[in-house]
Amino acid sequence: MSKGQWRSKASNKVILERALMLKNIRAFFDGKDVLEVETPLLSQFATTDPHLESLQSCFREQDCYLNTSPEYAMKRLLADSQQAIYQICKAFRDDELGVNHNPEFTMLEWYQPGYDDQQLMAELAELVTVLFGEANKEPVFITKSYQQVFEDSIGFNPHEVSAAQCYSLSLEKNIEIPQGLSADDDVNDWLDWLLTQKVLPSLASDCFTFIFDYPVAQCALAKIGANEQQVAVAKRFELFFGEMELANGFYELTDAEEQLSRFQLDNNVRIESGAAPKAIDENFIAALEHGLPECAGVAVGLDRLLMVKTACTHIEQVLIFPWQNS
Repeated sequence: MSKGQWRSKASNKVILERALMLKNIRAFFDGKDVLEVETPLLSQFATTDPHLESLQSCFREQDCYLNTSPEYAMKRLLADSQQAIYQICKAFRDDELGVNHNPEFTMLEWYQPGYDDQQLMAELAELVTVLFGEANKEPVFITKSYQQVFEDSIGFNPHEVSAAQCYSLSLEKNIEIPQGLSADDDVNDWLDWLLTQKVLPSLASDCFTFIFDYPVAQCALAKIGANEQQVAVAKRFELFFGEMELANGFYELTDAEEQLSRFQLDNNVRIESGAAPKAIDENFIAALEHGLPECAGVAVGLDRLLMVKTACTHIEQVLIFPWQNS
């Protein structure tokens, strides 16, 4: 007799909640005249992001990759159509498996021409309110800058601190220091570590928190701007529920030359860490050269959002067939 696992790990209630969530998302964007699109999941190019790994496949002996997000293809379409678009699709990331991670997951991504990061944060809050709002009870949102959450939880300005200071403060406050992280390392490695160890655990556990204005070195695909203190920051935001990251958004970079430089820097980081560099997506760069409209975009992990909605504690509980039961 077969020992295969054929039943879904998600309950019937969760499966129905997923269907209702997808229905309500589509209704939300229909009401705003945002066009639903579908772009390829398979690409000739992997991501250069040193913190992500693309799942590799093969077609007619040619290497190809499953997308880590639909971002590049959607921006190519946006450069051509110049209109608001959204997509609900599968995304794939290698070597990601755990309480909040599955190698295959469902992503909502959308782009609003004419919006900046603050306007898109407001629209994301509006969508979450639609999905979570109940009679006499609406979700609560807290909005803080990256600087604010570090000052509140650790007591220093992350835009001014050095790696050596992070090391000293960690010793002073009895914060665990992982093996391989020293006072000579990049300050952003320290900030990432302290974010997970001290900042995120300090966030309210029963509501949504927006964090915005990240350090310049963490800009990814975001524009560089200035905060209220006129310090250069990345116009990027993330949405959390408690410690769980739900969304990552940008006031989008439109400069092709700058984007190419960032991809090259990604590959330099990969090489320094002993990883293989990745071919840069020339189609995406060509689209930026043609002209991407001023816009903001955001990616939302719908499986995690469903975990919050249904009070599930493991991503397997909201996936019909997770990786280890696929």
